[in-house]
Amino acid sequence: MRITELFVRPLLVLFLVILPIGLLSGQLFPLIFAALLLYLLWTLRQIYRLANWLQHPGVAEPPESHGLWGRIFDSIHRLQTEHANSKARLQALLDRIQQSTNALKDGVILTNSDGVMDWWNSSAADMLGLRKPNDTGQTIHYLVREPGFKNYFFSKAYDEPLLLKAPKKPQMQLKVHITLFGEDDRLIVIQDVTQLKQLESVRQVFISNVSHELRTPLTVISGYLETLIDTGADLAPRRQRALSQMQAQARRMEALVTDLLLLSKIENEGSEIRQLPVNVHDLLMRIVDSAKVVAGDKVLKISTSVESEARLYGNETQLHSAFSNLVLNAVKYTPDGKSIDIRWHTTRRHAILSVTDTGIGVDSIHIPRLTERFYRADPSRHTGTGGTGLGLAIVKHVLLNHDAKLEISSRPGEGSCFACVFPLARTIAPEVALKGL
Repeated sequence: MRITELFVRPLLVLFLVILPIGLLSGQLFPLIFAALLLYLLWTLRQIYRLANWLQHPGVAEPPESHGLWGRIFDSIHRLQTEHANSKARLQALLDRIQQSTNALKDGVILTNSDGVMDWWNSSAADMLGLRKPNDTGQTIHYLVREPGFKNYFFSKAYDEPLLLKAPKKPQMQLKVHITLFGEDDRLIVIQDVTQLKQLESVRQVFISNVSHELRTPLTVISGYLETLIDTGADLAPRRQRALSQMQAQARRMEALVTDLLLLSKIENEGSEIRQLPVNVHDLLMRIVDSAKVVAGDKVLKISTSVESEARLYGNETQLHSAFSNLVLNAVKYTPDGKSIDIRWHTTRRHAILSVTDTGIGVDSIHIPRLTERFYRADPSRHTGTGGTGLGLAIVKHVLLNHDAKLEISSRPGEGSCFACVFPLARTIAPEVALKGL
């Protein structure tokens, strides 16, 4: 039945009853007025019952009525029931999500755009020393006062995680990931990486110690092999070939030990290294001279473009290792007759050293792993290059120590481009650098 029918029918019935009585008694208008007044009072009573019912949500059943008001009471009651059921389902789902999140070993924190904490799980409370309800509504960077965390929080540059120490547990190492969601809100995930850091430290110490221990016997072996080759002119060709192969492998092992020690040193030094303004032009000229020697009889067109006179603030020894690794790799993997372009330039936000070759290139599936230790995109092809598999790992760690990153683009058969991207804040004008000296 339509709403108009429910509203009009009672008035029509009332009018049909009063009409004959009013005509017979001659009091039609007073009777109509009295009937309308009674209907109005009844309607006001229904409104009062509705308001009283809505003010007491605990009352389960709606007031009894009929007609339009009965329909209104029933509709509101049905909506209340559906709302209560939906609320119960959502609350159950929310409780389940909170229970499952509390079961995670990783800390989870929800904050708004200003860092005000809305909710966190038990792991986050343990890692950061948070307490409920005292810390609810507090800003996270007020409780986590690690230098750099506040800048990281508001930077919105969350491609890389942030490493920090737990505020109340300095021995605990934490890795923080932040994800934006909703209206500029933050989901913060915190991992305890203390054990991983300890294992990494043990690995570094082990590699460093083993490399040091290997260096002495390798030096002795190489010395005796060189002596045998120099004095073995009368040896049979078969034995001479064996000695040459042994010497080549000894030199390869020496190069590997040297790179391992260098990588270990770079990792241990971290960013706590002596840094000064570096003349990139002079540094590149020295590297190119060495690259031409390594190229030997191979005909390569090596061009150097220095488009900025800005000095790069950093450690020259480490930067030389990184840049020379990129240039020498280009020399090794670029065929005879091809070209290599070395470019140093600045943009509005970055200073970039790029090494572009027209060599064999690398398939895109290998690019994310090229900076891993000993990773080989094609082991068979790298056998004859004499590389140790540590060059790009050294480049990666040098750049980390200089707040920079390595960007790689390559296509098989068309060449590769390795770009060291530094923040522009690491560059210094030549005149300023000279004054500092």
